[in-house]
Amino acid sequence: MKVGVLALQGASARHAAMLSRLGVEPVACRLPPDIDDLDALVLPGGESTTMSMLLESSGLFGPLAERLAAGMPAFGTCAGMILLGREILDGRDDQRCFDAIDIAVRRNAFGRQVDSFESDLDVAGVDGDPVHAVFIRAPVVEAVGSDVEVLAAVDGGPVLCRQGHVLVAAFHPELGDDLRLHELFLRGCADRRSLGPSGPAPKAPRAENKVVVSAAQPPRTSRRDLSAQAFDEVV
Repeated sequence: MKVGVLALQGASARHAAMLSRLGVEPVACRLPPDIDDLDALVLPGGESTTMSMLLESSGLFGPLAERLAAGMPAFGTCAGMILLGREILDGRDDQRCFDAIDIAVRRNAFGRQVDSFESDLDVAGVDGDPVHAVFIRAPVVEAVGSDVEVLAAVDGGPVLCRQGHVLVAAFHPELGDDLRLHELFLRGCADRRSLGPSGPAPKAPRAENKVVVSAAQPPRTSRRDLSAQAFDEVV
């Protein structure tokens, strides 16, 4: 299986390392030809506005949008989640997203970088101990469509969602040694490959979205408990 990692900005190297540990060939994607023969794509955390601008200037946005519309599996973390969603509630007027998963996202809604925190999450479909999640200037999912599964939440607000073969996280699973979310994503990719190739399918009409609003702030650690290098890589 060949899995691309969008490598325009952000923590692409950490995702590539985790994929390699799982026996997958990671491909750094910076230009349209890089995505031609991919089975799936990871969109890492970083700065969503910068990534959006680089997608446009590199010529990647259009070809990538076509591949996603054709059903290519994707895993987006933090900024990657923002880009894969249906709507960016507080983005630039000219900022586009891929509409690959039916969620509306607000950027940096958990607070500024000094408000970054860690939390242990119970994740549907992941056995064993809770998943330790690192939230760095994390976005918030404010609305989800009826076809979206919420796999994990913090104080009632979705932070891990899936629709078909698209998985998104508001946090950074690549900042640690736990491979289980990448494994969860790859299992979905394998399921799709077993069904055989398929061309673009028309999207079903959107159901009315269910609005979800985060409640109180979750338990958190101080910034000094988070790796300074990790902060540098994802912003």
